[in-house]
This record gives sequence, structure tokens and C-alpha cells, in this order.
Amino acid sequence: MRIAVDAMGGDNAPQAIVEGVLLASKDFPTIEFQLYGKESEIRKYMTDQPNIKIIHTDEKINSDDEPVRAIRRKKQASMVLAAQAVKNGEADAIFSAGNTGALLAAGLLIVGRIKGIERPGLLSTMPVIGSDIGFDLLDLGANADNKPEHLVQYGILGSFYAENVRGIKKPRVGLLNNGTEETKGSELTKKTFELLSQEESIHFIGNVEARDILTGVADVVVTDGFTGNAVLKSIEGTALNIVSLLKKSILDSGLKGKIGALLLKDALKNLKNEMDYAKYGGAVLFGLKAPVVKTHGSTGPEAVATTIRQIHTMLESKVVEHLVEKFEPKTND
Repeated sequence: MRIAVDAMGGDNAPQAIVEGVLLASKDFPTIEFQLYGKESEIRKYMTDQPNIKIIHTDEKINSDDEPVRAIRRKKQASMVLAAQAVKNGEADAIFSAGNTGALLAAGLLIVGRIKGIERPGLLSTMPVIGSDIGFDLLDLGANADNKPEHLVQYGILGSFYAENVRGIKKPRVGLLNNGTEETKGSELTKKTFELLSQEESIHFIGNVEARDILTGVADVVVTDGFTGNAVLKSIEGTALNIVSLLKKSILDSGLKGKIGALLLKDALKNLKNEMDYAKYGGAVLFGLKAPVVKTHGSTGPEAVATTIRQIHTMLESKVVEHLVEKFEPKTND
């Protein structure tokens, strides 16, 4: 296995990226890690590892670059070279913590989508309260506007991922809506409900509401990219604000509150970890010819290592090959 890594992408690059790769390289000594970026900066954090190679480039894509323009103009950027390595068969997957839009563009324009999949979806595994299983949510913003047929494909893509990568047999697929009744929703969701109900390759359980998704009501939750991105950011914001509110309440409650906080320290830490979806890995642009995986820009070494374990599972399970078998039209010899 060979993983192309954009070592210069993210708020804490290259340090967090390199340190995360070093952690993962100990668990996966047979994986070849290709670090694309400025060699002098990368080597500051490197130790000798025979399965890590550095491909030098001075150019990188910044967080404020316009995605498609950056991909087309910055031909020697670390992210572009990593994606090109996948296209050329020199690597099996690409990983970045950099500009999300640029990585989506690199995936679509360089790596390429699987024939038969109209709109690859951005998928992330989210936490379920009281469980380590989680659920898959897509699309998270790869496509702002969708047709019912696209959402049906997301259901199939999500089901494939949940079964092959996360090991869930017959995953339950739910359609995000403003009510569980079949008649609820917009024209998009009503038509999607009808089509998903007829899709025999998945276990469709009907509409699910946003308030229930963190309780494990479904293993896969499907929605359009605009809504999915809004839900993701709402979950992130709520989690951050709850932690902030707890800290403020403790600091404002005097000595008794601070003593209580010390007693509850482990419980509060567990709460934070339970709501942290980074423990499941990065977001996958699913439906491409190879794994293209994105982690949060502020990610640390542990999250980088977790994402690499996720990519290893994707490659080992051959989930992309299974998608090709299902979607690409068969040709007669």
C-alpha cells in the first residue's frame, strides 16, 4: 500500500502531519508513505523510517486560495502532486488536512470519479451517544444542489462504506427530513423517499429527523450537500459551545464548583471524547477511483494517525473496487 500525503496542508503543517505519519508508520510498517512538501521543513520533525519518503516541492495551496483555480495553476503544489501520484498509479490513496475545496477539486479533476457515479459525496462518520459505532453522514458539502437520483446514489455509497469499511452488516439507511412521515418534506425529499424505497440494494428505513441522528437511529444518513454541511457545522458548534459553557459555569461557581469539576474531570473528558468525530478518521470523497480523505485543518498527530488507519481499512477492504464493480458499465469482450 502507498499513501500520498499532502504534508503542507492544514493549520499545524507540517509538524502535525509528519508526527502523525510517524505514529502510523509504526503500526503499518508495510505501507509506503509519500510526503509531498518542502523537504527542509518536513525533516525538522522526521526520524529515520525506511517506509517514509519525501518528495520535495516549494509550492502549496493556501486555505484562502480559490479551489479550482489553485488546482489548475499551482501544478507543483504538494496537494496537486499527491493527487497526480494517485492518478499515475504511483500511490493508492491521498490524504490532506488542507483546503477542503481544493482537495475536492483535485479528487474530481485529477483522481477522477467512477463511471456511473454522477456526484461523489463527501462522507464522514459521526458519533452516536453511548456507542462507539457511529453513523455515516453524506453529502457534507461536495455538492450544494442535488437531484433525487444523487441522493439515492449517496444511500448506496454510504451503505457500501458502512458495510465494507466499518463492518456493519445490512446497514440501516435513513433520509434526513423534517419529519418521519412519508408525506413530509420538500419535493426533493419526497421524490428521494420514493426512489430509495424502491432501491433493493440497500436497507432503507425511511425518514429520520436531525434531533435523532446522534442517538443511532440509522447507520447511514443521506441528505443534500447544503443541508449536510449545515448539520455538520451545527453539531460541531453545539459540542464546542457546550464545553465552553461548562467551563464558564465552573469558573463562575466559586470554590465548590471547582472542587466538583476536579471530581468530574474524567467524566468531562469522556464526554469530550465521545463527541469527537475525529476518532473515526477523516471525511472521504466517496465515489472516486481511489480514496481521497480530508481531515480538519487544526488536526493533531493522533487524528492524522487515526485517518491513516481509516485509509488502510479502505484499501484492505477493496471498497473502491467493489464500487467499480457495481457502478461501472460492463463491457463485452
